[in-house]
Amino acid sequence: MGKTKAIIFIAMSSYPQSRSFLLHLLMILEWVLLGIVAISQIIVVFFTTLPNLLIVNIFGLGLFALLGRMNPQQYISKLIYTLIEFVVIFCLIFFGNLVLPTILFVILVIRNGMLWEKPYGGLVTGFAFVGCIIGLSYNLFSQFRPFNIPSDQIGVVWISAFFSIGLIILFLHLLVDAALKERQRQEELSATNARLREYALRIEDLATVQERNRIARDIHDSLGHSLTVFGIHLEGALRLMRSHPDKAEELLREIKQLNTRTLQEVRQSITVLRSDPLQKKCLSEAITDLMTEFYKSTGVLPTLDNQLKSLLSHEVNVVIYRIVQESLTNIRKYAVATEVKISLIQSTTDLKITIVDNGKGFDLTQNTTGFGLQGMRERTLALKGKLEIITAPDQGCRVMAKIPLSGIN
Repeated sequence: MGKTKAIIFIAMSSYPQSRSFLLHLLMILEWVLLGIVAISQIIVVFFTTLPNLLIVNIFGLGLFALLGRMNPQQYISKLIYTLIEFVVIFCLIFFGNLVLPTILFVILVIRNGMLWEKPYGGLVTGFAFVGCIIGLSYNLFSQFRPFNIPSDQIGVVWISAFFSIGLIILFLHLLVDAALKERQRQEELSATNARLREYALRIEDLATVQERNRIARDIHDSLGHSLTVFGIHLEGALRLMRSHPDKAEELLREIKQLNTRTLQEVRQSITVLRSDPLQKKCLSEAITDLMTEFYKSTGVLPTLDNQLKSLLSHEVNVVIYRIVQESLTNIRKYAVATEVKISLIQSTTDLKITIVDNGKGFDLTQNTTGFGLQGMRERTLALKGKLEIITAPDQGCRVMAKIPLSGIN
């Protein structure tokens, strides 16, 4: 479950901010440009003699600024919103003698680029460019010129402004489009991370449930059985204590032996629960410890044929260890075997793990859903391998795992 928590941490740490930095910068630019227009109009009022309707300009610029706080969503409301913006700008040009109308059209391009999707955003940008040319022409060719430009230079200024404004509006249109694409990617990433976080939590919950089921099964199979036998033997010993003290003593000895085996099973369960079962040991040493524990609890010492030729990853070593561990646990609990053989063979193409015992075996058709067998299969499949079990009643058991080397590289 450590990997699961890492996934959750990565998903949360990479969750993007709700607003794109580029979009935020464009919004700041919009208000800066609006402030420049307002300041220019103040300069015109107090430092020139041009006719200027201050009330019209204040009302128009205030209304245009207020429109920037709106965010219509429906198509009709967007259309009305855009038309009102154009009307306000043209009213400021023709009735208020606005000095810098092109800046308001630039702001309009920024706003509506965020508002409209393709191809409508491009159409609005095109109309804004036409509006810029109209406003520029009015300022240059009307009788009220806000700039002191000689008559013979007006044409040159107009052509220069035409191309300059076109490039600026095109640049802003592309910039807004890039910002919107960035925001879309961030939203998609946010949705992906949200799903990833949800899946990670589900995996963690599933892993927790499976681990609880396994622990419950271990307690039921080992401790539950042992405690039941304890109770029966103690009850029998108490009944026989006076009438047959020898039999009572024999039952108490059996209880002591059963207690030793139960403690061994508890230690075995704790070993299984460890996050690193190898405990920084090499694979051969860890398997040797398993064999020693098996011998102490059963009196049978397994044989080991280790033909591993190269160093394997820790992940592969853990899988091999778990397969051997689970096999020895099943043999100790159920097989009543007198001979156990373990072989680890590495060829040029694959890795083979085999555990064979001469115990009583079992009917494989009735024992395919146990947690131990399922765990061995899942561990083998995780490395693109295959697990095979050959057994029958009174014919022992052979567990064979074959893992391709290509699946562990």
